[in-house]
Amino acid sequence: MALPVKPSPWSSKSIQGVLLDISGVLYNNTEDDVGVAIDGSVEAVERLRKSGLPVRFCTNETQCTREQLVRKLSRLGFTLGVSEVFPPAPAVCQILKERNLRPFTVIHPSCDPEFADIDQNDPNCVVLGDAAKYFTFEKVNKAFQTLMSLEKPVLISMGQGKYYKEAGGLKLDVGAYMKALEYACDVKAEIVGKPSPSFFNAVLKDMGVDASNAVMIGDDIVNDVGGAQACGMKGIQVRTGKFRPSDENHPTVKPDSYVDNLAAGVDLLLQNR
Repeated sequence: MALPVKPSPWSSKSIQGVLLDISGVLYNNTEDDVGVAIDGSVEAVERLRKSGLPVRFCTNETQCTREQLVRKLSRLGFTLGVSEVFPPAPAVCQILKERNLRPFTVIHPSCDPEFADIDQNDPNCVVLGDAAKYFTFEKVNKAFQTLMSLEKPVLISMGQGKYYKEAGGLKLDVGAYMKALEYACDVKAEIVGKPSPSFFNAVLKDMGVDASNAVMIGDDIVNDVGGAQACGMKGIQVRTGKFRPSDENHPTVKPDSYVDNLAAGVDLLLQNR
């Protein structure tokens, strides 16, 4: 039985831009990595587009490139362009270039092309992504040794998620390994991706929309909803993806609305337009 949508204390009439999480909101992962669109999500995105509201797709996905992600979503029925997708890797590469940083990377091999033009000789920083099964002891320990060898260690993490959901169940995310290196090296990681304010603000700037007139729809109550609210946006929590019933009693993050899925979220946004 579908849970009721909690009454919304805000008016959707003020919304001029929509940010959507991808995994767990648009689609669910499958064991063969093909993925499956969540019921109603393809149509929900099309309805948003037809409404005239600008849409951006915000993800902490670091197991593939933007182009690979767009192709995957296209196969599932979604229509979107590479320029509409905002993952952490391109932003990290820009930071590395601006600060003359040479990373030792602990990332998924599928994300390697994003760093193809980055100098990685004689590393003077560490970059973490969701390396999944490639988070080996040898790799993580090499990252530890690199940081310990630096007078001013720099640790950059593409997100800080605790876990995510795949077909086989919940999986540890990059945040767990980030925290291990923070603890071992007495260093504070720089977060690039959700919930970083700079990440959200870059998306808002691209849309040309003020935070007070934007809404984020996601399945991660801390990184999606909490991060958006901290920037002045509205945050809608979907009960799909990694959502767990205990999220509705989160001690610090209180979404502006709960909905059963993206289709219901779009209903909420468009009902008064």
